[in-house]
Amino acid sequence: MPGVLNADPKWFSHTKKIDQLSYHDAIELTYYGATVIHPKTIKPLQNKNIPLYVKSFLKPKEEGTVIKDGDKRLNIPSYIFKIDQVLISIQPKDFSFIAEDNLSDIFDLFSKHGVKINLMQLSAISFSVCCDHDTVKIEALVNELQTQFKVLYNSGLELMTVRYYTQETIDVLTVNKIILLEQRSRFTVQMVMKNEIAE
Repeated sequence: MPGVLNADPKWFSHTKKIDQLSYHDAIELTYYGATVIHPKTIKPLQNKNIPLYVKSFLKPKEEGTVIKDGDKRLNIPSYIFKIDQVLISIQPKDFSFIAEDNLSDIFDLFSKHGVKINLMQLSAISFSVCCDHDTVKIEALVNELQTQFKVLYNSGLELMTVRYYTQETIDVLTVNKIILLEQRSRFTVQMVMKNEIAE
């Protein structure tokens, strides 16, 4: 790879190289699943304000991407795509509110079973999470959750994260998709989706 790209070429045919990334954006992208840099690489470099140069092994003289201190926003969206996701919805059996003690129990079980949460959303009576679908881990987790909670889940889903999104970008990505869960912040949107079933 010539440097950090704005998308994985396995999923997107028209990728662009990012010339410069802030430490903040690099940490965000690795957290959401970008695989070119390990998340634990960035923090020690940021602490000492040491720039990181990401280059091609095959063409080391080309510029690549520099990751350094700065607050310059990217001028192109970055895409992180995860397949084989499962969306788990957890509800109290008595329809009471999801409270802090419920969440503490739930997080303890996710930790116990080694299941990493990629996206979570809380409502009054439901806590929904999107995770990688590791069949063995998820089955054991769901079985234990069901002793305390009502648990529903959908598998075979996709998680799309877009950093510096536009509505036009979202419209293109969601053609023929059903969005099961969506979260937006100022700079990032995440969508849990599945393919529409043709009638």
